[in-house]
Amino acid sequence: MTNKIKVIISNAQKVVKIPTGVRMLVRRCCHAVLVQENFEDSAEISVTFVDDAQIQELNKTHRSIDKPTDVLSFPLGENGVYDENPDTGAKMLGDIVISMERAVAQAQLYGHPLQREVAFLTVHSMLHLLGYDHVNGGLEAVHMREKEEAVLTQLGLKRNGSYYYDGE
Repeated sequence: MTNKIKVIISNAQKVVKIPTGVRMLVRRCCHAVLVQENFEDSAEISVTFVDDAQIQELNKTHRSIDKPTDVLSFPLGENGVYDENPDTGAKMLGDIVISMERAVAQAQLYGHPLQREVAFLTVHSMLHLLGYDHVNGGLEAVHMREKEEAVLTQLGLKRNGSYYYDGE
């Protein structure tokens, strides 16, 4: 079982009202991923809600992609080695930045609640913080998607259809 998990959540945007319960849901998602991955140390994760303009700036600065995206992950560890908070001894996993504007748009696109979309983005980003990647596609991407769905199903947020928009 995982030790103490600290999830620091901040809202740096004013476009989307953060629904009641979303912060607790984000914490549950972070915890569920760490349990699934058998992460046994204490951990700290930072989650920030931003708007499209803010995430576009981060995407441009850190990835040289000048457009908004739904979520960015800034891992602080590499190959399972993480910096530790000197005060608590917790492993500092990194930062998750979620565009609430994108989350709202994608929830509408996929026909599920905003909570489900924020949960998916959080779980997806947590896996990045733990070293998973999907950029090269193939089995790695499939493996990551399976892990995402396992956590979301466990949290009662099973997918209700396809992630692929068919234009209708």
